[in-house]
Amino acid sequence: MPVLALTSGDPNGIGPEIAAEAWRRRERERIPAFYLLGDPNLMAARVRQAGHAVPIVETDPRGAEHAFADALPVVRLENTFRDEAGAADPGNAPGIIEAIERGVADVFQGRADAVVTCPIAKKSLYEAGFGFPGHTEFLAHLAARATGRRITPIMMLAGPDLRTVPVTIHVPLVEVPGALTEDMIVETGRITAHDLARRFGIANPRLAVSGLNPHAGEGGTIGQEEDLVVGPAIEVLRGEGIDAFGPLPADTMFHPAARARYDAALCMYHDQALIPAKALAFDQAVNVTLGLPFIRTSPDHGTAFEIAGKGVARPDSLIAALKLARTLADHESRAGAR
Repeated sequence: MPVLALTSGDPNGIGPEIAAEAWRRRERERIPAFYLLGDPNLMAARVRQAGHAVPIVETDPRGAEHAFADALPVVRLENTFRDEAGAADPGNAPGIIEAIERGVADVFQGRADAVVTCPIAKKSLYEAGFGFPGHTEFLAHLAARATGRRITPIMMLAGPDLRTVPVTIHVPLVEVPGALTEDMIVETGRITAHDLARRFGIANPRLAVSGLNPHAGEGGTIGQEEDLVVGPAIEVLRGEGIDAFGPLPADTMFHPAARARYDAALCMYHDQALIPAKALAFDQAVNVTLGLPFIRTSPDHGTAFEIAGKGVARPDSLIAALKLARTLADHESRAGAR
């Protein structure tokens, strides 16, 4: 049975030690089998530095499931890493990129069921010439290259009590009204509804759609985007049979009674979606990329260079990402068999 491919992320961040700690909790928390795409020597050194007793075994993806019971399986990269916990190093960029490429290739070639990515530091990648805004865009590029199709990646924050999807992501707030379009909202809604059904097993997904402005525009007195952009997009989605409703005032969308009425909230900009998701489940929220032809999850935090190598990093979000990846892969497998 294929397992999960876990990329090393930035090896000088907390990725290696949260991977090791996740393996240590494999039985207690019923963590699905995974292998780490990384540097076995760095992993062994970082485990010692963090004070963990975690055996490391070098293997290939096909041997990972058998090895997982007794040791943390590591698939060696061609590129090695310079090990300096807490310091971003552009010299590690080739290995970081290789791990992502190898994880995606393993899924396409049937050696893994999903890709789980540890956090990267974009600045050091940019300094090494990395030509993508971040993980998500690079994964979409790899998917398009493998399939020959246009790929639209959608970011979802998924926690135990809330799933949110920002329609615009890393856009300065002042530019959001100009960037937001009816087509963008419609495409985001379509992809979200499709993946909620196929991968989350929700037969008829309900999408709550926020407004852009305070009070969802207050009938046009605090902005026109709800009438001109958001509302028409909702009508298109409803016309396609998708249970979308709104525009809703964002300040009343996230209390318990409101959350009970939908399966995911489509929000118009980054913080409108991420603040409630992280406030409710900072250590359990998972970043899921929808719209890809493979499953990708990630912890909802960064590299945490300031605590790397100290043995204090919490693996909760990574554990949640591993568990969710396994669940989504199983749902998709069952959906494909029907």
